[in-house]
Amino acid sequence: MTPPGSALRRGLRRGAPGRSRLVLAAVLFLAFLATFAVDWAVSPSAEAATSTSSPSATSSSAPASNQPCTVSPTNGCIQGTITDSDREPVSGVAVDVSGPGGFAQTATTADTGRWSVRVTEAGSYSVTVDQGTLPKGQYLTNAADAKRTVTASLNANVGQIFQLSDQQGVVTNDDATSVTPQRAWQQFASGIRLGLLIALASVGLSLIYGTTGLSSFSHGEQVTLGGLLAYLFANQLGWNIWLTGIVVTLLCAATGYLQDAAIWRPLRRRRISLTQLMIVTIGLSIAAQYAFQYFFGASTVRIQQGNPETVRFAGVTLTVQSYVAMAIALVVLVATGLFLAKTRFGRATRAVSDNPALASASGIDVDRVIRFVWTLAAGLAGLSGVMLGLVLNGVNWQTGLQLLLLMFASVTLGGLGTAYGALVGSMIIGIVVELTNLVLPGDFKYATALVILILILLFRPQGIFGRAERIG
Repeated sequence: MTPPGSALRRGLRRGAPGRSRLVLAAVLFLAFLATFAVDWAVSPSAEAATSTSSPSATSSSAPASNQPCTVSPTNGCIQGTITDSDREPVSGVAVDVSGPGGFAQTATTADTGRWSVRVTEAGSYSVTVDQGTLPKGQYLTNAADAKRTVTASLNANVGQIFQLSDQQGVVTNDDATSVTPQRAWQQFASGIRLGLLIALASVGLSLIYGTTGLSSFSHGEQVTLGGLLAYLFANQLGWNIWLTGIVVTLLCAATGYLQDAAIWRPLRRRRISLTQLMIVTIGLSIAAQYAFQYFFGASTVRIQQGNPETVRFAGVTLTVQSYVAMAIALVVLVATGLFLAKTRFGRATRAVSDNPALASASGIDVDRVIRFVWTLAAGLAGLSGVMLGLVLNGVNWQTGLQLLLLMFASVTLGGLGTAYGALVGSMIIGIVVELTNLVLPGDFKYATALVILILILLFRPQGIFGRAERIG
């Protein structure tokens, strides 16, 4: 009797297109289908498709789960937060998302007020809040804003925030800019946050000016570098955010050391004028900006995925990242101040800032102090970039450039060359800029820094802590 598999083996050896080949092809085809079915069954879109009640629904038309969306090279995330009139998170609100290829999903806000939808195709999507699911007595601040259009990309997040009000109807421009004690207090707290984070970078900028007389226009790019490196390590490589912050700060400090060793010290030895050095910093700034754009792209990237959780404290609602960033900035600034005031090297730094020639005659190694200042300034700016990227929920190749005016306004207001003046100036600039948002929309608030800078130069050019000097 012929064994069952012998005919199949003989057919394969002969190469004849018999029934054995058909059986083998059918087995392989069924195995492929089984593998595909398993893969499809465990995908999030498949889970959503099987839960829909529509008989014609596919994997692109289904209620989305409340699981946090994580970006990857094959998918992007559309996500956001909904808060009520008291800025508390709202749960149970349905958000409909539709887009290319008949894509249609509905996400429901969790207890944190957050919602997210995973998309697998880049393009334009419509995000609509189902107003019938809003809590009783809560309405969109602008009913016409219930539907928005966003552009989603793969391996990236796009966020939307919907604010609710206890007043029904469309908010007029006058209502939107009305000043209330609660809103003013919220903006004041945001100003303290902005001031502390700007101070991290401004202190270093002021120390560089104090020890070298140079206004570094490339200092903003050190902030950008910190934010983008944090994105690379925490987002792309999956590092712990605390480890990321430490490593990024050290790397940015190393760039400051290398800058002075390779550029600034050789130029100082050639006695290049400050005007020429300032032009070099402008060129370095432009080169760094386009290097960032080349390697990281022009879009805004997020250091941490997912919507940040908010905490309400003393009548102020801020994200957890904001509170942590403010605490870290405060500790670092206090430690920097104590170092400058209490340590021998800190006193040497202040001596070089006051009078480099006299400090050199007293036996202080001026070049060593300046090298340390460049290292410290770059490290603080890098840490500021990490904190700003977390607080602002994103960083791009122009982040530092956008903040450079605020830094110069801060150090000018506090007094050029004084670290304590930079801290005070940063706090004032941060608070004034955020309070200006009560009456000016969007990024117009940053124009306040320019107005303050002009007024300082007109009426007190030496700043708050600076000394008036005779020239000529």
